[in-house]
Amino acid sequence: MKKLIVSCFVVGMALNVNAQNYWKKNAGKSAKVIFTNSKTNEKMVDKGMVKFEKMAQPKETDACIFVDPDFKYQKLIGIGGAITDASAETFYKLPKSKQKEIIEAYYGKNGLGYTVVRTNMNSCDFSSDSYTYVTENDKTLKSFNVAHDEKYKIPMIKEAQKAIGKDFTFYFSPWSPPAWMKSNKSMLKGGRLENPFYQTWADYYIKFIKEYEKRGINVWGLTIQNEPMATQTWESCIYTAEEEGEFLKNNLGPTLWKNGFKDKKVMIWDHNRDLIYQRATTTLSNPETSKYAHGIGYHWYETWNNKTQLFDNLSETQRAFPDKFLAFTEGCKEQFDMSKIYDVSLGELYGRNMINDFNKGTALWTDWNVLLDETGGPNHVGNFCFAPIIADTKTGEVHYTYEYYYVGHVSKFIKPNAQRIGTSSNRAALTSTTFMNENGQLVTVIMNDSDNDIDTNLWIEGMSAKLSAPAHSIQTVIL
Repeated sequence: MKKLIVSCFVVGMALNVNAQNYWKKNAGKSAKVIFTNSKTNEKMVDKGMVKFEKMAQPKETDACIFVDPDFKYQKLIGIGGAITDASAETFYKLPKSKQKEIIEAYYGKNGLGYTVVRTNMNSCDFSSDSYTYVTENDKTLKSFNVAHDEKYKIPMIKEAQKAIGKDFTFYFSPWSPPAWMKSNKSMLKGGRLENPFYQTWADYYIKFIKEYEKRGINVWGLTIQNEPMATQTWESCIYTAEEEGEFLKNNLGPTLWKNGFKDKKVMIWDHNRDLIYQRATTTLSNPETSKYAHGIGYHWYETWNNKTQLFDNLSETQRAFPDKFLAFTEGCKEQFDMSKIYDVSLGELYGRNMINDFNKGTALWTDWNVLLDETGGPNHVGNFCFAPIIADTKTGEVHYTYEYYYVGHVSKFIKPNAQRIGTSSNRAALTSTTFMNENGQLVTVIMNDSDNDIDTNLWIEGMSAKLSAPAHSIQTVIL
């Protein structure tokens, strides 16, 4: 069969002779199948092995997932979630045994394989109150300290760091500068960073990095501003593309480099897919700005598109900036309802987004809160949401939602530095992606979010394994 011609925007695309040789060597061997089936309530169950056999060119009537190990795309930086104030406060309300269980569930050797942690600099909506690290009107930042974070957030981050080990990847995002730096004199409801405080605010990032690193938490990167186009009822701050570019070029970038932090990965935008292309092309149009940016962050809250989120905007952005990585920095199911925590649609929301995000070039994928309580909080503005793990702080019970398992079908088996390889489906109901781990493992994830069972073939260079994809299921095939 003639190889598919794929677009050349992809970072690092090259003929992978080693992958081809690996596959020829292992032709006819079996692959392990890990399965989650909502109809039978099976969750990440080992279903044993399937055998690959020779298969001629499939017919159009054959449902297939096609994988081609010769075509290489982006490498995975990592997958993880945010340890916010809400996550940490909930964590420390639980018995020690449950705390240990949750750390293992996410970061341990038998857990989901999370390696990425995001946190908030200053308060966010998922904090119990609004706070900063300096006293009012301290323009010198001499009062800067992170004592607030040492009660809950830093200890939990360090627990995660200990469990993750060498692959620990930590970054932070601000939701708002202190109120006295802003045009509306409030951390809430938007407002802008006033020009006289641009440099003070840049210095603030440096203080934060140094204080966390002083405590043994190495900072891998940062986003400039969470959701810079949203005036929220909670902590928020507005930047136009031009303003964000000017702040990065004239203040934040030079200040990071001057302080020896040239290696810190700076991500612009950190908002939805809808405007990511326009934002990136405007903010990064000046080479003197672009040189300070490593990545482009985004969220998934363009909810008016239902199942057809604007994934193509990601590939357009990657084409325009092949030297920048794409980072999914936040997403969750909003409007928490405790009665819905075992609904499979929660998992499918994650599966659909993760698979499509990776297929469009995403290299870093970060969920929102790793843990929330029985209210979908705590949250000081009533913006209650779902999380993969929900803990009832009154009873100590811990609930694992389908979000947890659907993320796990990717994060548990696809490791940092794995490289995405060519994958396509000939059925709209079957969504799939494939990565090759550094050890040569080929990992294919297949999701069926339709109401119909589908028998399919996993086809790789003339060899095929017959698979069953029941309605509302997800599976990981490991060769």
